[in-house]
Amino acid sequence: MKAVHFGAGNIGRGFVGDVLAASGYEVVFADVDQGLIDALQAEGSYTVRQVGREHAHRVSGIRAVHSTAEQEQLIDEIATADLVTTAVGVRNLPAVAPVIARGIQRRVETGEDVIEGDRRLAVIACENAIDATGFLESEVRLNLPESEADALSAVALFAGTAIDRIVPGQPAGAGLDVTLEPFFEWIIDRTPFAGAEPEIAGVHWTDDLAPYLERKLFTVNTGHAVAAYQGFVRGIHAVTDAMADPAVLAEVRAAVAETRALLIAKHALHDTEQAAYGDTSIGRLANPDLPDTVERVGRGPLRKLGRDDRLIGPAAQLAERGLPRDALLRAVAAALRFDVPDDPESAELQRILRNSSPAQALRRVTGIPVDHPLHDQLLAVFQGARTE
Repeated sequence: MKAVHFGAGNIGRGFVGDVLAASGYEVVFADVDQGLIDALQAEGSYTVRQVGREHAHRVSGIRAVHSTAEQEQLIDEIATADLVTTAVGVRNLPAVAPVIARGIQRRVETGEDVIEGDRRLAVIACENAIDATGFLESEVRLNLPESEADALSAVALFAGTAIDRIVPGQPAGAGLDVTLEPFFEWIIDRTPFAGAEPEIAGVHWTDDLAPYLERKLFTVNTGHAVAAYQGFVRGIHAVTDAMADPAVLAEVRAAVAETRALLIAKHALHDTEQAAYGDTSIGRLANPDLPDTVERVGRGPLRKLGRDDRLIGPAAQLAERGLPRDALLRAVAAALRFDVPDDPESAELQRILRNSSPAQALRRVTGIPVDHPLHDQLLAVFQGARTE
């Protein structure tokens, strides 16, 4: 079995690549970082460590291909693969879609010479976003001739997923090795496989992915973002120090309580179970063995303030249901003060706030329309950011 994985960063190597290798796949990493590709090719393996545990293991049986410089080879790898996964960031999915489309085209051309029986290529986008795989599928279809796009489902399937594992910034000199938390959750929609799910170690298969996607994004990612932005405005450097600050911890707990109310109302999740999941998630963020900085966790504020992402997404849905969202709005206010010049999104956010009216900035950053029930509260937040 072979898997092609786009994105050889820490989450790609330390989580997705590790699990796939342990499941018996030959893993081919694809990335645009030539130094990383060269190192993976030269070493052929790397070490994964779990914080708080002495055990470490080597991930071997891997190869690496440059996504653009070795594109023809990458197309062949995709054409002969069983599985394609990504961990590149949802905004980069349009960049990888064309080569995936070409790999699928070559898969069709080679036919039975390469593919045994009617086995389809499984494509799974492992990104922190709602319906990332659906977005990738739409981009792949755009890069196929219309006649072949119509036949795509005969040769490939696209399965949604929710992944949950904290991979902090790695220490200097770590090289290819990755240190991460022991906890992980990988949930995949089984319905596209029609009873023929691949064997992937530790995966939980579900017929209803939506609750898991929002539970993770609106609990773990929301809590992480709140800790980072509320810590930043208080001049705190480390996430663990932010979580140790009573005021920041209170903000995280309040925001997670609000998202819990949404998840229970929307997906009929059990209150006690969701409360326990929230407490576990907060404990993970506070783990002193997972050092990270508020600047690294807060990077990319434009994405994180997006219409369906971890702050605006739940706040908007709470407003639609007439439920409280004050802690989330306070987190949005803190995010608007995230001024880190070497983060391009932070710099762009501050430029928008300086050069636009509050109403214009609100619409451009969050996508919330003027007739939405969250709009007026959100406008007051943006007005406050303009006057500070």
